Parts: sequence; structure tokens; C-alpha cells
Amino acid sequence: ITFMHFLNYNVRNNEFLLFILSPYYQHSLAIAASFTLAYLFIFMPCMVGNYLVCLIVVKNRHMRTVTNLFILNLAISDLLVGIFCIPTTLVDNLITGWPFSNAVCKLSGLVQGISVAASVFTLVAIAVDRFRCIVYPFKPKLTLLVAKATIGLVWALALVIMLPSAVMLTVDQEKGHFMVSSDNQIYPLYYCYETWPDPEMRKVYTMVLFTHIYLMPLALIMIMYGCIGAKLSSPISQRKVKVVKMLIVVALLFMLSWLPLWTLMLLTDYARPEGDQLDLLTGYIFPFSHWLAFSNSSINPIIYGYFNENFKKGFQAACRPGSCCSVVPQEQAVSKDHQGCKARTTRDTALSRKAECSAEAGGCVVDNDSG
Repeated sequence: ITFMHFLNYNVRNNEFLLFILSPYYQHSLAIAASFTLAYLFIFMPCMVGNYLVCLIVVKNRHMRTVTNLFILNLAISDLLVGIFCIPTTLVDNLITGWPFSNAVCKLSGLVQGISVAASVFTLVAIAVDRFRCIVYPFKPKLTLLVAKATIGLVWALALVIMLPSAVMLTVDQEKGHFMVSSDNQIYPLYYCYETWPDPEMRKVYTMVLFTHIYLMPLALIMIMYGCIGAKLSSPISQRKVKVVKMLIVVALLFMLSWLPLWTLMLLTDYARPEGDQLDLLTGYIFPFSHWLAFSNSSINPIIYGYFNENFKKGFQAACRPGSCCSVVPQEQAVSKDHQGCKARTTRDTALSRKAECSAEAGGCVVDNDSG
């Protein structure tokens, strides 16, 4: 960011007043166009892909398994990121200051925080479900009712932990700092930020968020998937590997894509960079870190389609000419292993059948294979 500094000599008070004038646009046309294309590149897959994921699960009763309900919840949180966070963050990164209202400031920050927290808590719920299903296959499985209650709890916890941020977020004018438009008009400069009574409170809150919606949940996920990996080393469990791989990839990419942004937030709170370092962070590194974090919302549907045959068929059906709103036909939606935590209703059901997890949807089934 280029700043023009002007000193205004105040004869009456015999003192110097420092005014900072910043250009309206933070970047050149080429850089702004690159930012716009990059954000558009993740916005379209985020909206289309997650909409199709929601459509496939909601419209097809055979896809309504516990794992798929959690995947549906992830898709909803990713859609919220696409609707409320990607556009406002792009505009905020292109121009100086905050161009929107105080309500948009609060809503954008709240939705982004809630979506991230809900995604993390949902990933934990998925890991717990897989852990119970694979490590303890004979324990009662999660029912759809319990899964729905868990999803409700996930959003409630996400709202509670992000509420302080929404309360403190506000649009405020920065004194002594003004914005210059292309026609040399000067405007007051506003920023959207958290106004804590004590700066130390902001540091504590940032660390609480980092610990509770990043560090601890992902540590639990790694531990549970580690136990699952040890269990899957036996030959009789190879059918369960594919869905676990899919869920591990989802969790791993989430962790990696959000790590730079979390690092920057901790850095700005605790290291307090200034001058050229701050300009570099706000002008280039923060926009890239936001882009990387938001890209996670667009890549999840691709992962589902790659690892899961039913989602792949649903995407293919939706891409056929004249079938933009179609879903997986019901006769195609049932995999060879039957998805969901349900028993086969054939007449020869026997007590000797053991619980196994479907390799396609990750649900628990009662399978004839006793070996």
C-alpha cells in the first residue's frame, strides 16, 4: 500500500498534525484482476458443488445416512462461506478501509467464524462416528435422530464461541487517516475490527478460538483416525478403507488450508507488526491466506466425487444436458454394500452376521461376510 504523508502546521496551537492519505484502491489493475479471478475460481465450485451435495443427500432417501448427514452439514457451512464471506472479503482486500455497513461487518465476521467452527465440530463428529463404527463395531451405532441432534449442538456451540466476536465487531472511523479517490476527493476512512476494552482481551480470545476450533479438535481427529488406521491394518477390514481415506483427506485439507490464516491472526495479535511489514501482510499475505482458507469450501465436493461413487453419479447426472436439478436415481443410489447404519431385511438374516462399514458411504451395515 502506498501512503502519502502530509504535515499540516497548525499556527494557533503551534504544533504539527500528521494526516495519512491512502488511495481508494489498494492495488494496481493487474493485481486487482488477479485477485478477482482467483476468488471467482473458488467461488463458483463452492456454490455449485456444495449445492449439488445438498441436493443429492436431501433428494435421495438412500443417501440419508449418518455420515452423509454430517457431509450435508459441511456442505451447508461451505455454502455460507461462499455467500457471506468470499465476496465481502474480496472487496475488502481490493479497496482501502471497510466499504460496507456495520451490520455487514458483524454478519460477515460472525458467519465466517460460525462456519469454520461448525465445520471443525462436524469433522470431529464424523471422526467419532467412524471411530465407534470401526474400532468398536459391536457397539450401538449413531441413529439419524442422534446425528440430527448432534448437528444442532454443533451449530449452537459454534454460535456461542463466536458470539463475543460479533458483539465486539464494529465499523469505526480511523482518526487522522483519510482516503483519496481517483478524482482527488478525500473521504474519511472506516475499518471493521473488534473493539475490545483491553487489547490483552483480544489476545486471550484469539488464543481461545485457536485452541477450541483448530488445535484441540484437529488433535482429537488425528488421534481417532490413528486408532482407525491401526484397526484397518487387518485384512478383514479392507472394505472400510476408502471412506476413511476420504474423510482423512477432508480433515487434512481443512487443517492445512486454514493454518496460514490462523498463523497470521496470532502473529498480528502477539507480534504487532507495523509499517512495511503490516502493509505486506494486509495487502498481499492476508488476501492469499483468506483465499487458501476459502478454497477448502470449494474442494470438498471434488473430494466426495472422487472417493464416493454415489456422489460421483449424482454429479454426473446433474451435468447431463437438461438435468441441472437431477439427482442420483434411487436404483443407482444403493451401493453393492448398502449404505447407512441399517440391516439387510432378507429372510435369512442370522445372528452370526457381523457389523461392517460400507466402503462407499461409510455407514455401518450388517454383512454376510463372517471372515
